Amino acid sequence: MTLKLILASKSPRRKDLLEQIGVFPDLIEDSNINESIDDPKILPKQKAIIIAKRKAEAVYEKSKIENSIILAADTIVAVGRRIVEKPNHEDDAVRALQLLSGRNHRVYTAVCLRDQHGKYISRLVETRVKFKRLSDEEMGSYILSKEWYDKAGGYAIQGIAGSFVIKIIGSYSSVVGLPLYQTSNLLNGVGYDVKYRRKEK
Repeated sequence: MTLKLILASKSPRRKDLLEQIGVFPDLIEDSNINESIDDPKILPKQKAIIIAKRKAEAVYEKSKIENSIILAADTIVAVGRRIVEKPNHEDDAVRALQLLSGRNHRVYTAVCLRDQHGKYISRLVETRVKFKRLSDEEMGSYILSKEWYDKAGGYAIQGIAGSFVIKIIGSYSSVVGLPLYQTSNLLNGVGYDVKYRRKEK
């Protein structure tokens, strides 16, 4: 029985990370869920786990493909209990940069699998990141780049903002959007053999 892998994400970064380790999803499906949670008692890391599972559930309801594994993930950037939301406007991006400038923050990425038997399995990876203090000129230049748009915390560590990072403790790939060590372990654990293979043309 050949298991099919469905990636529940519109993020090209997650697709690229999977391909980096030779994993090529059979289907990519955007969950298109509402990611808001009204409960103020929910911690950032808890929210990441909840949203990742919601994504997996939503894509299962859309696809219902037999013998399939659904892989979903969610990344949240937080300073303390305060979540740095994905900016959609320049003003939001400026506020995000001002909050992260010169500070430590945490990046939480939750991975959720729905296995071929309907069981949901989640893992959470926490990474600590410290930004240098940003000048007005650096902020202005970064805002013009538009790299901040719809990114957790308003930045992509693999892009321009990589030059802002003084220190990272934890998983680099998790900050990009998918912790590869934990993801490969989850996939192997449910019978999807993760080994490098060439992409079929």
